[in-house]
Amino acid sequence: MKSSLDHIPPRKQRELGRALEILHEEFEDALKQGTAEFKKRGRILKIILFGSYAKGGWVDEPFTMKGYRSDFDLLIIVNDRRLCEFADYWYKAADRLIRDTSIETPVSFIVHSRREVNTYLKEGQYFFSDIRKEGIVPYELDDEPLAEPHPLSPADRLRIAREHFRAKFSFAEGLLDGFRFHSSKDRPKHAAFELHQALEQAYASVLLTLTNYGPPSHNIKFLRSLAEEQDRRLAEAFPRDQHRERAWFNTLNEAYVKARYSKHYEISEEALSWLGERTAILLALVKSVCSEHLQSLESSPS
Repeated sequence: MKSSLDHIPPRKQRELGRALEILHEEFEDALKQGTAEFKKRGRILKIILFGSYAKGGWVDEPFTMKGYRSDFDLLIIVNDRRLCEFADYWYKAADRLIRDTSIETPVSFIVHSRREVNTYLKEGQYFFSDIRKEGIVPYELDDEPLAEPHPLSPADRLRIAREHFRAKFSFAEGLLDGFRFHSSKDRPKHAAFELHQALEQAYASVLLTLTNYGPPSHNIKFLRSLAEEQDRRLAEAFPRDQHRERAWFNTLNEAYVKARYSKHYEISEEALSWLGERTAILLALVKSVCSEHLQSLESSPS
């Protein structure tokens, strides 16, 4: 795999270096108090940069109409799948990456064990095959290569993509209907939860249809970032140029837990109305992007 970051501007290289420092520091801190043997042996084996900053073509335009900025997308490979638990080992790192003023570029990361990644490659998970092919390794503990990918046949790729799209997209549409019902009954918490789930399923629809991979996350900001890396047109649904609208999206991101369990969770009618309108736009974009992808697979030689 590649290791050079020379195509990335020096300022961005410094930001990425700082992000890696934070990931290592917080992971080591999370392991300090552990008495279990797997924690004592816990290691980050590789960190792989993928997506637009690995391939080129990133966008860094926070002051334009849409306020869009590409993320640093990172795959962190650890030596034990139990170390992948976000709440136990990675949430402090994620928080610091957001708050560190020396890192202007958003950072998104997924964590898997080496065994998991190698299994995905052998099963033809083309999301990981693309990372293996195009990713850049700014850190590795050892030089053990990842498994050789086993490509799926065009017929299998089409079948799997169709199954994902049919399941996920119709689910997202139903959840948007649920949001509208609860909104009409003046149930803002119910409406916010249903809308959060509609967005989660919409982004999962794109990721699974286009890559056959969907991370186990309820963070719609994270899922949005990964999905928009697959097709930049999806960014049109939620512009980032207005602080108020960014704040509304962040409030909705909290709805998965807080709308159900916190008596203090609040979201305004104005915010719900705007978020619902933009979600409907997103679903139309998702349908277009996924349909184009399926048509491309259908026309591929078998």
